[in-house]
Amino acid sequence: MTAEPGGVRRTGILGGTFDPPHVAHLALASAARNALRLDAVLFIPAGDPWRKAGRPMSPAADRLAMVRAAVAGLPWARVSAIEVDREGPTYTLDTVETLIAERGEAAGQWWFILGEDALRDLPHWHEPQRLIARVRLAVARRGGAAGPLVTPELAAALPGIEDRVDAVPMPSMDVSATDIRARVREGRSTEGLLPEAVRAYIDAHGLYR
Repeated sequence: MTAEPGGVRRTGILGGTFDPPHVAHLALASAARNALRLDAVLFIPAGDPWRKAGRPMSPAADRLAMVRAAVAGLPWARVSAIEVDREGPTYTLDTVETLIAERGEAAGQWWFILGEDALRDLPHWHEPQRLIARVRLAVARRGGAAGPLVTPELAAALPGIEDRVDAVPMPSMDVSATDIRARVREGRSTEGLLPEAVRAYIDAHGLYR
């Protein structure tokens, strides 16, 4: 893998419940890698996401295994169990600061990859101002969307965020984990929605039945 002169690595972070990981997750990671010249994208399955407390989820070990299956063979993809291994609620800021501390402040540049809906919701995250001071935001722009990514309301809530956002163009994809779980439960096809290795894992472990 390449890095910028001086050994500076450019790393994207893609977090999520990944229940299950699907083709749109891979497309987003690939689009961010290409748009921002990332050396690697780090996939991080959530352990106990505080904003989804009470929502049924597959066991963390299964979601982690599915992510590993999804990215197998992609030389630029990495998987971290940092949130699965952590006890208690999962906060993005804690994850980011731990990763940066492990690598060292001067050892790289970091982007947190997310969609426009998540960007709008950012003021409700745990210590969002501190988060955007630590990483840049790689925001997916689907289907040729136009207009500013940062709304006046978002700029007022998080001063300086305009200078921390990079757009990631990508095609619109009508894929959702909710629909995929329903398809598996009802015995319908998931062709074109899931990597084959992920579907094989789901079937072998009886998930979503």
